[in-house]
Amino acid sequence: MSASTANALTAGTWAIDPAHSTLGFSVRHLMVSKVRGRFADFSGKLVINADGTAQAEVEIRVDSVTTDNEQRDNHLRTADFFHAEEFPVATFKSTGFRVNGEDFVVDGDFTIRGTTKPVSLDVEFLGANPGMGQGPVAGFEAKTVINRRDFGITIDMPLPDGGAVIGDKITLTLEIEVGLQG
Repeated sequence: MSASTANALTAGTWAIDPAHSTLGFSVRHLMVSKVRGRFADFSGKLVINADGTAQAEVEIRVDSVTTDNEQRDNHLRTADFFHAEEFPVATFKSTGFRVNGEDFVVDGDFTIRGTTKPVSLDVEFLGANPGMGQGPVAGFEAKTVINRRDFGITIDMPLPDGGAVIGDKITLTLEIEVGLQG
């Protein structure tokens, strides 16, 4: 974690505020546009230790996926994609934080469909403030790109003239607000 971030955050447990946070994704569709979606049900925390080290973890209910298209959302919940019935939760657990200029990188283990792979999130610290009466809050934006095939999502939907309906690369974008727990 960067020195300015560690200095701005009080040691303790900072819980994700889902009402002010978004866990989103995008993927190429027909190789000419992108489908965007998000998860509505998630929780997590950032623990800042007195020495400035930190740990982060997040749980995502994959059946809460929404792309604003009911048919597509129902398909995403099936064994073709998230297999939500057998693997209802995706998780992220940090393994380290690295300084990257004024920002930082969070390395961790990301698990989807029972498959765990290392990922690195590029994180921008947006700041901290005293909040609105419930204690201090802080904000972050994070981004990474994963390959869906690495996590066992191998459905092929080829187009007759070449290409595919969906791309392999998934961009994950997190806009997170956390609050210090009392």
